[in-house]
Amino acid sequence: MPNTPPAAPAPITAPPVAGHAEGVSNDEFRAAMSRLAAGVVLVTAFEPPLAADGPKGEDVGMTATGFMSVSLDPPLVLVSLRTGARMDELLDEQPLWAVSVLSESQRHIAGRFAMKGRISDRLLFEDIPYVRGEATGAALVGGALATLECRTEQRVPAGDHTLVIGRVLTASVPSAEGGPLTYFRGRYRQLG
Repeated sequence: MPNTPPAAPAPITAPPVAGHAEGVSNDEFRAAMSRLAAGVVLVTAFEPPLAADGPKGEDVGMTATGFMSVSLDPPLVLVSLRTGARMDELLDEQPLWAVSVLSESQRHIAGRFAMKGRISDRLLFEDIPYVRGEATGAALVGGALATLECRTEQRVPAGDHTLVIGRVLTASVPSAEGGPLTYFRGRYRQLG
């Protein structure tokens, strides 16, 4: 019998990627994650005009609970944006944005910018006190517990979201009173 080399082992293939982890439904995952209390922020950016002779640019805002500190040196933060959302598309085009950490008295702001199917962000900012950030041109909400201005360093696709990591350009802690606005079990809450 001639010498024949042994057959090569069958290649190892990963199981097909499923839309969800095995055995976890959207509702189960959502219910489990709703038990994690999160701070509430307003992410803002200025959308420049499409043409120099066209209408003025527009402030854009989005309520977020997926926000965290990433690094002290350099100072980095992360915000999670739904892929394809207006803020995700805007920050894909221009890198400057800001965050206002909302206080417990600013629940109305969080609710307003979390609405689906908004008519115009311009109307949403109409009666909200804010100043324009010097480093980003984005709206910084008056009465917020803290404000940060950021420049995108990295965008990481993550399922149906994009993780935007930003370098903090400025950070301010105004003399706002009260505690933080939090989100827990599907509702805005306050400490105490």
